Amino acid sequence: MKLSDLGYNDSLEKFRIEQNLDNFEIGRIIAEHKERYIVKTTKGEFEAEITGNIRFTAKSREDFPAVGDWVALMTYDSNFAIIHKILPRFSIIKRQAVEKFGEVQIIAANVDYAFLIQTVDRDFNINRLERYLTICNSSNVNPIIVLSKIDLIDKQKLYEMQERIKLRIKNVPVIAISNKTQDGYEEIKKIIKREKTYCMLGSSGVGKSTLLNNLACRNIMRTDTISQSTNKGRHITSHRELIILENGGILIDNPGMREVGIADTSSGLETTFDDIIRFSYKCKFKDCSHTSEIGCAVLEAVERGEIEKSTYENYLRLEREKKYFESTVAERRKKDKAFGKMLKNYKKDMKKNKY
Repeated sequence: MKLSDLGYNDSLEKFRIEQNLDNFEIGRIIAEHKERYIVKTTKGEFEAEITGNIRFTAKSREDFPAVGDWVALMTYDSNFAIIHKILPRFSIIKRQAVEKFGEVQIIAANVDYAFLIQTVDRDFNINRLERYLTICNSSNVNPIIVLSKIDLIDKQKLYEMQERIKLRIKNVPVIAISNKTQDGYEEIKKIIKREKTYCMLGSSGVGKSTLLNNLACRNIMRTDTISQSTNKGRHITSHRELIILENGGILIDNPGMREVGIADTSSGLETTFDDIIRFSYKCKFKDCSHTSEIGCAVLEAVERGEIEKSTYENYLRLEREKKYFESTVAERRKKDKAFGKMLKNYKKDMKKNKY
């Protein structure tokens, strides 16, 4: 196996040379288990830990390795290694950490495309699709919407569902599949290219692991049915894992996500709701909140039917969430800075008292 089979490219090689990493192995993280990592290299797979320097200099969770990362490591025996450096990422998919305001959870790194998977029955929700799109747009990842379990509905209902998506979401491919009959699989296989990395995002029970198993032509991930008592998916995939498919494509499976808080500090929201942003340039006031102001071009567009009301309402919801996240991050940074200053002064005083 060559590193290029895992997605290694010229820009990563240039960085390796510039940073004088000749004495290190280069590998890609294919799995993570509570800060212990499985790294795949040309010599095989190694269980790895990070150096103390990486741990103690990390300012946030983003400074730790994640599935999909390229790393420089030293191997010490047949299956153990130490990670010394994380190579630059060209993309990183992240969300707000559940119950930890102002913190992020890394879903995957160095991803080219994301399959946004929803079932056509219980799980279908365009608001959630727009949430996933915002995550992709803020992460430099190309989204592809996948509607699964189409064997559960008739063709007319599927057509109506696809039209509803196209009305609210522009220029994003929509693929309809059945894991049972494998309808739509050829379309997905045509999208998956050699040495490109794909990630699957969706709730529990939408069929991500079954899709991965079918694409890989072998049972990699354990699958289960929907809970009959709750009508919700059971958490079968418990960790993230990177798999190389037979056609050379690279696919990352993820645990199901019931809560998907956006951690957008760039222009992801603006890209997702570009129609609203386009109208906002015509608002009378530059700081228009698009809620009640006279001369708001966005509200006028909603009244004329040029912007879907449901799209507008979801935009406001995600905009509030984004502002809250950004303010929480700023508050955490302020506290960390104050703590750092206090610690520095304490060490300075201790040094004075010593002499």
